[in-house]
Amino acid sequence: MAHTPKAGAADNPRRRALRRRRLLGALFVLPALLLLGALVVYPVVFSIGRSLFDATGDRFVGADNYLEMFQDPATLKAVRNSAIWVVVAPVLLTGLGLVLAVLTEKVRWATAFKLVLFLPMAVSFLAAGIIFRLAYEQNPDRGVLNAAIVGVHDAIDEPSAYPTARAREGKGLSGSPGEGYTTVEVRPGDDITLPFVGIAPEAVPKGAVPARMPEASAGSLSGAVYLDFTPGAGGRQGQIDPKENGLPGVTVEVVRAGTVVASQETGDNGSFTFTGLDDDAYTLRVPASNFAAGYAGVDWLGPTLVTPAIIGAYLWVWTGFSMVLIGAGLAAIPRDALEAARVDGATEGQIFRKITVPLLAPVLTVVFVTLVINVMKVFDLVYIIAPGPVQEEANVLATRMWLVSFGGGNDQGLGSALSVLLLALVVPAMIINIRRFRKGGS
Repeated sequence: MAHTPKAGAADNPRRRALRRRRLLGALFVLPALLLLGALVVYPVVFSIGRSLFDATGDRFVGADNYLEMFQDPATLKAVRNSAIWVVVAPVLLTGLGLVLAVLTEKVRWATAFKLVLFLPMAVSFLAAGIIFRLAYEQNPDRGVLNAAIVGVHDAIDEPSAYPTARAREGKGLSGSPGEGYTTVEVRPGDDITLPFVGIAPEAVPKGAVPARMPEASAGSLSGAVYLDFTPGAGGRQGQIDPKENGLPGVTVEVVRAGTVVASQETGDNGSFTFTGLDDDAYTLRVPASNFAAGYAGVDWLGPTLVTPAIIGAYLWVWTGFSMVLIGAGLAAIPRDALEAARVDGATEGQIFRKITVPLLAPVLTVVFVTLVINVMKVFDLVYIIAPGPVQEEANVLATRMWLVSFGGGNDQGLGSALSVLLLALVVPAMIINIRRFRKGGS
């Protein structure tokens, strides 16, 4: 009877080869696993452990850091700002990306347009933060946004020529720039000088000439509004000197019993003359409109607008990313479905709402969730753009974590608790994205 070899003996070489392949695969994967453990697993485990100790790291405090985290007003403000970011930025970016991806399909220069929109992705957040910190400057001479806004505003509503002017004290004028200035009671036939200071010589309008009192005449009130400053020192306060310029375009009003009876703008030499007045007591008034400060622009980096302003910078950087990903999904949509809808008489709006968007739903979900993950980790833009005085108003969890740990707080226990909270918020979004990728690949 012939000997039949055991099945296990025949499989041994195959099993040994399989084990060798698995061992070889493990050896190739080992460096990546070690790197992953050193850069990801160890920091996570260490942060969880460190969050249970006090600021010095010597005393175990349990969950005290987590309790303090939700009782600290600055941290609660950072949580609120992070929630605003998560709600606003991904929605706007996904919507903008969808609209731009659809529109670029209908233009010939789509490639150039996509390139221009995608270019900000090549700029680091540090550089983007510096760019927008300068663009948001409130001083119109430095901030490009306010320069444009102020330019349009001044073209519609011309500003006052003398926003810094104030009356020479003790020389017949009382009041303030915000309320206007008035003289003591005067009568027709009087000559009145209205001296002002606080105006840089170069700020005087170019058409101004040396101040001069008009010739006095019966039944008239005349005088001059002038810059009571003599270049090179000298001169007499409250009196017109030969080198002192008049202030043209200043509105002067004649008031009687609280009612304005006449109004006039001064000439190039600052002079004014009111005629046809009754022989009565009057008051001359230089209204506050002459000293109204010009429009200074929008306080983009103030407490109210700093978070929307930073979100705007984030949109500038990430819109190209959203558009390109959604555009790739759009290119994969079957064209026969779109053409069939057009043949059936559907409008472009109906095609967009009922065909394009539903077919793009998987891509839109991936883009949205990816942006949510990135938004929750945003740090650079907030830290660079927000000025020091309003930093707390703009803080998100990532910046608050850094400030508490290293930026002056020196409490790495509380900082670690914040990092654990941030991880707990990011992980669900990561899981959703991973599952979505697996479904797309299967």
